[in-house]
Amino acid sequence: MTGPQAEAVVDLDAYRQNLVNVSACAPNSQLMAVVKANAYGHGMAECARAAREAGADWLGVATVAEARSLRESGDTGDVLCWLASPGEDFAGAIEHGIQVTASGVAQLDEILAATGDRRAKVQLKADTGLSRNGAYGEEWLRLVDAAATAHRAGRITVTGVWSHLACADEPEHRANDEQEKAFREAISAVEATGLAPGLKHLSNSAATLTRPSAHFDLVRVGIASYGISPDLALAYDTELTPVMTLRGHLAAVKRVAAGSGVSYGHTYYTRRETTLGLVPMGYGDGVSRTASNRAEAQFAGVRVPVAGTICMDQLVVDLGDADAKTGDPVTLFGPGTDGEPSVSDWAEAAGTIGYEVVTRLGGRIEHTYRGVR
Repeated sequence: MTGPQAEAVVDLDAYRQNLVNVSACAPNSQLMAVVKANAYGHGMAECARAAREAGADWLGVATVAEARSLRESGDTGDVLCWLASPGEDFAGAIEHGIQVTASGVAQLDEILAATGDRRAKVQLKADTGLSRNGAYGEEWLRLVDAAATAHRAGRITVTGVWSHLACADEPEHRANDEQEKAFREAISAVEATGLAPGLKHLSNSAATLTRPSAHFDLVRVGIASYGISPDLALAYDTELTPVMTLRGHLAAVKRVAAGSGVSYGHTYYTRRETTLGLVPMGYGDGVSRTASNRAEAQFAGVRVPVAGTICMDQLVVDLGDADAKTGDPVTLFGPGTDGEPSVSDWAEAAGTIGYEVVTRLGGRIEHTYRGVR
């Protein structure tokens, strides 16, 4: 056996090329590489460095803690974070030059209380129909007025206005037109105060790929940069290469008779005499239990079924009559170029989305990187 027992191999060259390819869809917009949630499970520090090498103007994360981690890893460029509960360390963010988001007046007040003698860089988030974070209606007008006052007083610099689409992965959904219209109205409300809105941004990966009218000044590219389609039904022409390959090495191999029950609950019985292989990964490592008896892996160039219930630490594959020995590699998913299952295949088997398949991986899986510069 060579390599870790359970390994996620991340191809940084593929990641860089994906960013280049997606950003070409919005040539007049700046590019934000979204590296939140440990770069969707791919490794935040490594992907952040690769994103900068690929020309990313911005990095995007959810929390101040994630942004601080980027600074600690050496990133000095523009970083925006956007999710904060009361009591967040805005002072630390401001000190480290991290741009923060105000989604309401109360949050702006917290940011102002943390500025001290520093001028914070703040972006304003409008809720244009996702009904999640951000301000709308009268609250938006109050936020805009408060931000304009603080900007003129020299306490903050408003660097952007943004929102998030609910149905961009369904390009024909009427919510897309409605939200884009609402976003333009939100920008007009800012401009009516005499305040420059700064960078205007609305597009996520799906809108970057399919909706030029929503590109504005910057596009936020997350899932597509990792080579995973925002939705299996989404049609686009841009070439994307899945960045992660998940593989393990057989911890045990055994020949069993026809009719043998496999794993907890005996939800799988062998149809004939066969060879079973034990892969040392399970739901404790983020491999979805709901993919039991539905997902496939690849062994020796052939797809093989996941046999029985996926356990906390391990899963079983039915290798048939393949010549197998302990230490042999098994690929759960990869780019798909060699016939192996993809992230999308595992998402379908687990009844979820590709985002969840990669972001939940952790536990004892070791990340290794190709294309490090």
